[in-house]
Amino acid sequence: MTETTTGAHRSALRASLAGGLIAGIIDLLQACILFGWDIPLAIAAGLLGKSAFNGGAGTYTLGVFLHFFIALSFAAFYYASSRRLSFLAEYPLVCGLFYGAAVQEVMNLVVLPLSALHSHGPYKLKSLILGLVVHSVVIGLPISYSTKWLGKK
Repeated sequence: MTETTTGAHRSALRASLAGGLIAGIIDLLQACILFGWDIPLAIAAGLLGKSAFNGGAGTYTLGVFLHFFIALSFAAFYYASSRRLSFLAEYPLVCGLFYGAAVQEVMNLVVLPLSALHSHGPYKLKSLILGLVVHSVVIGLPISYSTKWLGKK
């Protein structure tokens, strides 16, 4: 591996980790504040089913792990996409807001219906708008700005 390749890998790792961890922390915190501190059990229920709501510390930890796995995956995807679509790093405000909204929709329309809870709409308009706005800010912006600031080409 050349020095340039190693630097690019470090840059990718740094940008993806920072964006995913910041987004994950803020998102988990806001979800726990708004909906209660059992949110990690609901996340684990996506994998384990409704019995996860009766789970203990291990199930709670699994939910936190899954939450950060998802946030880091979305951050890595944004970073990788920005290598081909340079406007993603050049315009982090607009692209980040749209990406956060897209993440919300992927979760609602793909991940949740495929989860063990088989959660799907119809959604209340207020909840849909709140989810789009919140995820645009707490997911999209940390990921897009981390890519711009830490993801050197």
